[in-house]
Amino acid sequence: MIFKMASNLQAHRILDAAANRAAEGLRVVEDYARFVLDDAHLTRLVKSLRHDLAECLAALPRPERLASRETQADVGAEITTPAETNRTDAWQVCVASSERVKQSLRSLEEFGKIEDPDFAAGIERLRYRHYTLERALGVTTTAVDRLEFCTLCVLVDGGDTPEAFTALVQELVAAETPMIQLRDKRLDDRELLDRARTLVELTRSPSSIGGLSEADDALISRAESGSESPPTGPSANRNRTLAIINDRADIAAASGADGVHLGQEDLPVKAARGIVGPRALVGVSTHAIEQARAAVLDGADYLGAGPTFPSQTKSFDAFPGPAYLAELAAEIRLPTFAIGGIHAENLPEVLAAGVGGVAVSSAVTSAAEPGAAVRTLLRSLSRSR
Repeated sequence: MIFKMASNLQAHRILDAAANRAAEGLRVVEDYARFVLDDAHLTRLVKSLRHDLAECLAALPRPERLASRETQADVGAEITTPAETNRTDAWQVCVASSERVKQSLRSLEEFGKIEDPDFAAGIERLRYRHYTLERALGVTTTAVDRLEFCTLCVLVDGGDTPEAFTALVQELVAAETPMIQLRDKRLDDRELLDRARTLVELTRSPSSIGGLSEADDALISRAESGSESPPTGPSANRNRTLAIINDRADIAAASGADGVHLGQEDLPVKAARGIVGPRALVGVSTHAIEQARAAVLDGADYLGAGPTFPSQTKSFDAFPGPAYLAELAAEIRLPTFAIGGIHAENLPEVLAAGVGGVAVSSAVTSAAEPGAAVRTLLRSLSRSR
């Protein structure tokens, strides 16, 4: 009986320490989402997780927790490693705290089984919620930097001939179009793949490897490891055009494109990611804030938002309009492109809503000089930043 009581005291001591670490770590992660990313959606989710943890911990009697606490005689209190005191930026702080949360939740779960299996099961559910939030925070952080200067996406079809397609893409690349998306429902698969490969070849810089620039490759690796935050200086991708394939993850993968863009009726992000790989961009079209929130947690790298206005290239039953853009901009930090009937004349209304990127088609492709149309839009977008 004496051993059993001592064992329970030790378990309470472990649970108390793990509870403190988990709560403290979540507060740091919440501060990163709130003050660094300025992302209301992720901030709200982290805060909810922190409050739900507090509810779970209420099952552990506070008197027992405090009575078992012994910081003065804790053998680990003075044990540190150089890595624990080395933080160069906010992202490193967030990564370290996120790791602390995961480890603490696991400790709470395992030692909690001694006291109450239901308590342990509740902690396990919180741990999996944190895994999802950790991914969303990491993807958002990387995407914000990776697409920082990507304010314009031009949607093109395959053209009447391969030569016409090549000529248009060359003009758009020469105009320094940040992103070109190939969207074509007419071509058969082989023709579409041929156009996609042409797009990739024309947009690819000499330093690119497997659809990524060397700078992007290093950026994502650092973000994944948490060893360093994404760099804020110019990257190679900011000096070339990104090649995105609409709908078809298989075509994007086969052509070595930079990514794929998905609609609400297309493959889910998880399935597309399994085809294009972990480092390709996956964009998702959204028409309501609930869809945008879901896309963030699904692991999307950027969002399409609209339709904003009636379009010459696609018909819609409803138009969320600028009001949806404002709602999204106020809540979600993930890079977003407004889409649908946008041109130079109504661009100020789009930018006033707070979305920093636009996707256009006929505003450029139907212009007498597509390259000049791109430059005009880029100038307006640059002035709004």
